[in-house]
This record gives sequence, C-alpha cells and structure tokens, in this order.
Amino acid sequence: MTAAVIGFALTQRIGLGSSTPLEVAVVLVIAAATTVISVYGQGLIMRLYGPLSAALAVVFLAVSVFLVAEADLSYTPPVALHGADLWITWIAAVTLIAATPLSYTISSDFARYLPRSTSPVAVASYTALGNAVPNLVFLTVGALAATVTDLSDPEAGLRGIVPSWLIGVFMVAIILGILANNALTTYSSGLALQAVGVPLSRVASVAVTALIATAMTLYALFVFDFLDTVSSALVLLIILVGPIMAIYVTDILLRRNRYDGAELSDDGPGSRYWYTGGVNLAGAIACLTAFAAALMCASTEAYTGPVAEALGGLDLSLPVGMLGAAALYAGLSRLLYGRIPA
Repeated sequence: MTAAVIGFALTQRIGLGSSTPLEVAVVLVIAAATTVISVYGQGLIMRLYGPLSAALAVVFLAVSVFLVAEADLSYTPPVALHGADLWITWIAAVTLIAATPLSYTISSDFARYLPRSTSPVAVASYTALGNAVPNLVFLTVGALAATVTDLSDPEAGLRGIVPSWLIGVFMVAIILGILANNALTTYSSGLALQAVGVPLSRVASVAVTALIATAMTLYALFVFDFLDTVSSALVLLIILVGPIMAIYVTDILLRRNRYDGAELSDDGPGSRYWYTGGVNLAGAIACLTAFAAALMCASTEAYTGPVAEALGGLDLSLPVGMLGAAALYAGLSRLLYGRIPA
C-alpha cells in the first residue's frame, strides 16, 4: 500500500495527473512486478537483490547527505517528555525498530539453502549486522531530518533541501525498496501455504497470495481509509503473529532446538511430526484460543474488543496472546502427547 501511495505522488510529479483508473493501474503494475519476482523465487531474488540493495543504498545516502547538512543540531523538542509519557514513547520506538526483524522470526526461508558447513555464528552475525547497520544509519538521519522538516510526506518534506531531480529518484527508490520487501514476503507466504498442507504448487500459492494482497490493497486505498486500514491491519496481524511466534519459540525451548530435518519435510502419516491426522492439536488449539483472547483485548480504529473497551481502550492483545499461547502450548503438548519428541 505504501508503495502505491508513493507511486500516486510520483505520477503527479511527472505530469500524468491523478485519477482513479491511473491509481488502479499503478497498484496493478506494482503487484505484477512483485508477483513476477516471487514466482521466479529464490534464484532471481539472490541475483537481483545484491545490485538493487547497492543502488538503493547510494540513493538513500545521497539524500542523507543533504538532510544531515541542513540539520539543526541545537534543536530541542517543543514539549519535553517525562515519567510515564517518556517510557511509553520509548517503548513504542523500540517496538517500531524491532518490528522488521521480528516479522521474519518465523520466516527463515533462506537458511535452508545454506550448506550444512555454514557457521551458525556467521549466519547470526551477518543477519544482525544487516539489520543493525542500516537501522542505525537511517534512524540517525531521520532524527536529524526531523529537526528541519516533516518527512511524513517525503516529496513535500524534501523540497528546498534536496535537489528536485534527486527527489524523483528518491521516490522511485522508495517504491523499489518496498517492492523488493513485498516480493520476499510474497515468496515466503507461498512457501508457508505449502508448509501448512495447502495442495498447491509454489507458483500457484504465490499467485493466490498476490491476488489476495492486491484485492486488500485496492480495498484499503479506494474503499476504506488508508491510514485506519494500515493501523488496524498491523494490530490485527500482531494479534495472530504474536501467538504463532510464541508457540514457535516455546517449541524450540521444549525440544532444546533438536529437530529431525528429514522428518520435518515428510508430510506423510509415517513422520514423527504427523501428530493427530497431520495436525499438532496442541499448537492449533493454543494458537486459536490465544488469538481469540487477544482479539477480545485489542483496540483499533476498526475494532475494539470487549475487554479493551471495559479497560477504557487499553490494548493488552500482545501480552495476552503471546503469554497465553506459550502457556497453553506447553501444557497441552504434555497433556496430549506426553514427552515432546525431538
């Protein structure tokens, strides 16, 4: 959705104007490019993302030079935060920074392509550096830029600071960066559909994911309010992903990270991970129960659960969902299956 919004601004900037058919076309072009990369999968991603990352880094660093040069180092916020307000803001900022790496906690799709001899320390180190360095650099630039301009609208915020031609290049870079991330997510989603047993080829599963995502984007942009949709979608996504991640981590701890890779790839009744009809009832029950409980504690623009409403809008969906899922999964696993098999 964000790529589409930037795309709308770009079409106006280059003189194509603004109309619903044109905006729909922009959405479809971005969706088509995302789907093509996702369909070709890991091979294309590995070849494309290296040069693309380098090109995007050059553009973002060029814009950063202009922003840092104009930064007001003597700037002080108009309102100083103290006490609870300071801690709430700090926690929100840390959560926002952590959102990207945490969103891939259960999507380790590329680790499967590494040789067995690959050092786990190297994998963890490069992954950590790949997240930490860009975040540190661009969060610092963002904080400095906030002293002189408002980047909630990238085009308007950069006027008078960055050369006009570079603003256009920067907008294209934002679209390409988001497209690259969306393609990786769509590719992962296709694999996830197969992993849960949906009888589709990888290409078909990617196509289904892309169609659903495109329909949701069109709905969010042209039917419902964009910002409300994004906010509600993120909160509701956390309500589901939180319990899933908690169950995932709990399972690792219960098994002490001992898994049989060959058995995990066997989706037949003979697999030690077949459980009950191919379903781990402990995980399914824990996930659905925790999701329902978290939903009751959620507070969004589109929906407020009865518990959150009784608490005056306080959203406890994340701790309730994650802690509830972990406790339920651990207890049900022992109750239904006895000792957790390695």
